[in-house]
Amino acid sequence: MIAIIDYGMGNIHSVQKALQSHGATTLVTNKVDDLRRCNKLVLPGVGAFADAMVELAKQNLISVIKEEIKKKKLFLGICLGMQLLFERSQEAKNIEGLGILSGEVKFFNYQTGIKVPHMGWNQLSVKESSCPLLKDITSGSYVYFCHSYYPQPDDTNMVSAWAHYGSDFAALVWQDNVFGAQFHPEKSQEVGLLLLRNFVEM
Repeated sequence: MIAIIDYGMGNIHSVQKALQSHGATTLVTNKVDDLRRCNKLVLPGVGAFADAMVELAKQNLISVIKEEIKKKKLFLGICLGMQLLFERSQEAKNIEGLGILSGEVKFFNYQTGIKVPHMGWNQLSVKESSCPLLKDITSGSYVYFCHSYYPQPDDTNMVSAWAHYGSDFAALVWQDNVFGAQFHPEKSQEVGLLLLRNFVEM
């Protein structure tokens, strides 16, 4: 069963519907015991970094997320849910992230002539074809983004796919049992459904 973590800040039902379309049994929950009994976890997210961390703390979800990841449970963070995996964000300089992945979430630079937020379709540049989430997904595939901040990992070896908007940024990261997608697979039509299918089948 796949637990979709409900902390009040995500496209919960869109993600659930997309996973269920591939035969997954899902549970939308914010209960610690539920997260412990499910074999995979998904952390969606739309909104602000600080608000998200406050909600996760308020609902006593931070410790259980870290514990279940340490147990090697498969984990997928989506958009803000991906950013929360990192140590810190320029969006909330006094708020710590989950610290599962090393690095910082940064703001897009207006000086490059781009519009912020980055919203719409953009291409993936696949760098780590062995990433299990990218099975049957190739460079040049389009996915849907909606974000003003992007993660900059300390170790770029964890980046499985990049995208370009003003400069290259990490669109998909992978470290052991932890995956993060800066784009929204639940809104990315065929490519996004392929990625979620791969997660279901892992």
